[in-house]
Amino acid sequence: MTTVSRQSPGRSDHWFFAAMTLLACVMVFIGFAPTYYRAGLLRAPLPSPLVHIHAILFTGWIFLLISQVVLACTARLSWHMRLGKAGIPIAALMVLIGFATLVSAVRRHSAPSMSTEALFAADTLQLSAFGVLVSFAFRLRSDPAAHKRLILMATAALMGPALSRWTFSFLDSNLIFFLVLDSFSIFLVVFDLCTRRRVHPATLLGSGAILLTQYVMSPLAHATWWRAFTAWVERV
Repeated sequence: MTTVSRQSPGRSDHWFFAAMTLLACVMVFIGFAPTYYRAGLLRAPLPSPLVHIHAILFTGWIFLLISQVVLACTARLSWHMRLGKAGIPIAALMVLIGFATLVSAVRRHSAPSMSTEALFAADTLQLSAFGVLVSFAFRLRSDPAAHKRLILMATAALMGPALSRWTFSFLDSNLIFFLVLDSFSIFLVVFDLCTRRRVHPATLLGSGAILLTQYVMSPLAHATWWRAFTAWVERV
C-alpha cells in the first residue's frame, strides 16, 4: 500500500476510498464479530493457533488499509509510503497462511454451509485473486490511481468469507448476496464514470478478476478432478 508519486488526488477520491474502506471494515466486523472480535480476539475459541495467526494477519491488513487512507487524506504522503512497505510482507504472509489455514479447514471438514469441495474452490480462487491483484498494485505503486483501485479490489476479493457469515435473512437470495459482495466493483465503476467519464483499466482488471472467480467457483467445485484433489488433500 505505498506509492512513490506525490501527486495529490482530488477530494472526491479521498471521500470515496474512505467510504469503501469503511464498507470493508463493516463487512468484516459484522461477519467475524460473533466468533472472533466479540469473542475476545486472542481468547476466541478458534480451532488452532494457525487460525489465530490467519485472523491477526487479515485484521492487520484492514487496519493497514485504514491507516493508509487516513494518511493519504491528510496529505502525509511520506508516512504513507513508509507504512505502505509493510504491506508487501503482510500480503505475502496472508496468501501463504491463508492457504495453510484453508488446507487445515479442508482436513477438518470445516464447511458448515457448503461442501468441502466448494469451500476449497471458493477460498482458493479468492486467495489467488487477492494475490494477483495485490501484486499488480505493488508493481504499479508509482501510479496512484491504478494502485489504490487495485488495493481496493484485492481487499474486496477477500470479502466472501466475511459476508457468508452474516446472519441477515435477505442474504439467503444468491442475487442479493452477490450484489452486496460485488458492491465494491459496482461503486468503483460508477465513481470512475462520474469522475473520469470512463472506467479506469485497474477497475476493469480488478472487477474482472473478481467476477471470473465467482463464475468459475461452482464449475470448479463440481469438477471430477477437483473432487479427487480435495479428497487427496483431506487424506494427506
